[in-house]
Amino acid sequence: MHIMDRIPKIFKNFYFIAGAVFLIWMLFIDGNDLVSQWRLSSKYNDLVKEKKYYQEKIKEVELDREGLMSDDELLEKFARERYLMKKESEDLFVIVEKE
Repeated sequence: MHIMDRIPKIFKNFYFIAGAVFLIWMLFIDGNDLVSQWRLSSKYNDLVKEKKYYQEKIKEVELDREGLMSDDELLEKFARERYLMKKESEDLFVIVEKE
């Protein structure tokens, strides 16, 4: 008995062999293989989450900006806290806590 006689007939079929080679090529060897598609999908999902986060931050900053532009007392408080601004007649003491 030859080795070729022991192989089932379906595995000797040209279309089966061509299909199997094509499938292996598309899943593992091609530039758009399964692993690359998974990585791109994962990166896309991360970017969508990041976009959503930054859109929320933009809304927060716009609300803060609107509040600062409409309220002089809030603007003065912001300038004093953030940029350590003071009036000419005041003394400013900065307390830094050790970690």
